[in-house]
Amino acid sequence: MKLYFSPGACSLSPHIILREAGLAFNLQKVDTSIHKTADDVDFYSINPKGQVPTMEMDDGQILTEGSIIAQYIAERAENRDLLPASGMARYRVLEWQNYITSELHKSFAPLFDAGMPAEGKARTAELLRKKFAWVNSRLEGRTYLTGDTFTVADAYLFTVSNWSKYVNLDISDLTHLQNFIAIVKARPHVQAALKAEGLPS
Repeated sequence: MKLYFSPGACSLSPHIILREAGLAFNLQKVDTSIHKTADDVDFYSINPKGQVPTMEMDDGQILTEGSIIAQYIAERAENRDLLPASGMARYRVLEWQNYITSELHKSFAPLFDAGMPAEGKARTAELLRKKFAWVNSRLEGRTYLTGDTFTVADAYLFTVSNWSKYVNLDISDLTHLQNFIAIVKARPHVQAALKAEGLPS
């Protein structure tokens, strides 16, 4: 398998999951500003959406969308900790995946947009901060989102939470969330993923 990634982007989440799952894979860096891979291939020829993460299977098939890639990895590895096989425990993880995708991840887009008016950014940041405050409340008394077991949703939350420092969104007072970030960051496979992407570890 080959994972196309951009350092610190949402591709960090499936990158972490690949390492946690213990699967063999290769990394291919993508410059998303010019849509070229590190070996100068037009990334649109690989993924017409032009977005990371993108997974290339051993048979050449392409899979996109981070939440689905993470699910694929966990199921291929048959890792029931990363994603339970069935029952309400599975749906709780998927529930978090969906929330992070739709309410947190996408809410960052206007904040990264240089063309977004300041007033729009301020309102978006205010609403996003409220969402993170709610996540913080759900983490009280828990190590991870669904309890004491690290799942695909935890890798995703860790990834998007770290974007706050790039858009001046102050979440430093959300103590349960900050504790979660520190715990996840200390995991050996997370450290390995950060170092592989050239990010602070």
